[in-house]
Formats: sequence, structure tokens, C-alpha cells
Amino acid sequence: MKRILCISAAIAILSFFVAAQTPTAKDSSKPEINKVAAPHTNPADGKAMFSAYCASCHGATAKGDGPAAAALKVPPTDLTKLAKNSGGTYPMLHVKESIRNADAPAHGSKDMPVWGPVFRNLSQGSQSQVELRIANLAKYIETLQAK
Repeated sequence: MKRILCISAAIAILSFFVAAQTPTAKDSSKPEINKVAAPHTNPADGKAMFSAYCASCHGATAKGDGPAAAALKVPPTDLTKLAKNSGGTYPMLHVKESIRNADAPAHGSKDMPVWGPVFRNLSQGSQSQVELRIANLAKYIETLQAK
């Protein structure tokens, strides 16, 4: 009887410690993304635009490992593999369309902002400024392609 009581007590204590180590629902939930207004950047500086608008999800090295990536439903694309995944040729037009439009197949998941309207707002409606931003951002992403 003593042995059964000791085993029962040991199981109860072990169960308590296992339960104490199990993360709560709040601990295991995905982090939330803190959405803020897009900062103004120089439309000629693709690197600065990438840092300001893309790196939070895609990461500073564009591999899809940014600080906000864990909060997304779909992992961000590894932008360094765009050329490799397109037969060795960087898909410039596709990248520009992905940045510009909300067309889901070209754009990716709904987690990615549609940058065309954001850039239009930052450029005070100047379509030439919007196109300059998109072109320079796409050109910068091209420089990040894996060799």
C-alpha cells in the first residue's frame, strides 16, 4: 500500500511539473504585427526603400526571415531566389507588378501590403514618382539575387 501511495504521489508531482512547463495558449500564439504608417524615403534609393518597407517581413538579407515573419500566415518569399526560381533570369516585370498591384497571384499573400497606393500617397499622387520608387526597389532586389 505504501508503495502505491509513493508512486501516486510521484506521478502527481511529476504531472504538476510537466503542466508548469507547458506553454499557455497566449505564449504559443503568433506574435502580432504592429502596423505603422510608411515612412517617407528617397524614391531613388532602392536600398533605403527595401529597409523601410520590405525588411520587416523579408529580412535585411531578403531571405524571408524578418522580425515580423513569424506573425504572418504565409512565410515571406526568399527574395534572393527569384532569379533561380525563374530559370536563372530575374523576373523584373513580375517583381514590379508584385510591388505595384493587389493582383493576388502576382502579389503573394494578403499579408503583403499593396505598395502602389502607398507609394502614390508618399509621392503626393505623382505617377512618375511612384514608377521611380517601384523601379528602384525592384532594381535593388535584383542586386540581392543569389549567385
